[in-house]
Amino acid sequence: MTIARTVGAAALASALMAGTAMADTQIIVVSHGQAADPFWSVVVNGVQEAARDYDVQVDYRAPETFDMVAMGSLIDAAVNQEPYGLVVSIPDADALGPSIERAVAAGIRVISMNSGSDVSAQLGALLHVGQEEYDAGLIAGERLAEMGGTTAICINQEVGNVALDLRCDGFAAGFGGDVTVLPVTMDPGEIRSRLMAAIDVNPDIDTILALGASTAGEPALQALEQIGMAGEINLASFDLSATFLEAVADGKAVFAIDQQQFLQGYLPVAFLALHARYGLMPGGNVPSGPNLVTADEAPMVVELSARGIR
Repeated sequence: MTIARTVGAAALASALMAGTAMADTQIIVVSHGQAADPFWSVVVNGVQEAARDYDVQVDYRAPETFDMVAMGSLIDAAVNQEPYGLVVSIPDADALGPSIERAVAAGIRVISMNSGSDVSAQLGALLHVGQEEYDAGLIAGERLAEMGGTTAICINQEVGNVALDLRCDGFAAGFGGDVTVLPVTMDPGEIRSRLMAAIDVNPDIDTILALGASTAGEPALQALEQIGMAGEINLASFDLSATFLEAVADGKAVFAIDQQQFLQGYLPVAFLALHARYGLMPGGNVPSGPNLVTADEAPMVVELSARGIR
């Protein structure tokens, strides 16, 4: 009985110490996407749920706009705080690489997510959680070509963001036909007007790929509805929004490409927490996508998208 009580007390003390250590574990997430952006709000939801599930301190930071200088400064500030782990997106390795390498040199465990799978290991990150953007674009192009497309537009709302550029590159390779990149800003009105002008100039356009459902996919859908071409021109988009998924379900768009960004927020935090607790870490990159959501699956995903999970 005495031995049993002693072992039980030791186990309890160990558990209490482990709980305290986990609560004191700090993880900082620095991304290029603002928490208010519908896409990135889902990432933040994943980050916050993992923080609750694993009882760790997590701080999410992002520049106010797509600004690599500002993002690099945020990474440098995070390194100065000496957290246990750092989660970063890498839309521009040239701009962010030195800051990430400083984090690794300081002994901070780094995991990349969303963008940067091609440079993550070179910069010293333990692994990457996300989708291969070029391959995802390739799959989208192949599928849209199978639907009979020959002349396409790829709407890019952040030209210079390597991940988005790769999506258009992969799409062009998979599509095989005539592909024009339409550079736009995040302004929905600009996207609508520029897309309608492009279709007016070239009526042979039969395919449109947007690189973000809420940012470009929804304005593109509105443009097609305005000119009476919704359902006539094949419209697809990367990422999800409840509105775009409803369009897929209604036949006004053909599919959405889900990279499951909730996992991009959740898994890096979970992996770093498990590493702090048990020394565990996956042995390679974790693909969170792509998954094509078509009309059959769209109704099931709409609710989860509205709740900020898909």
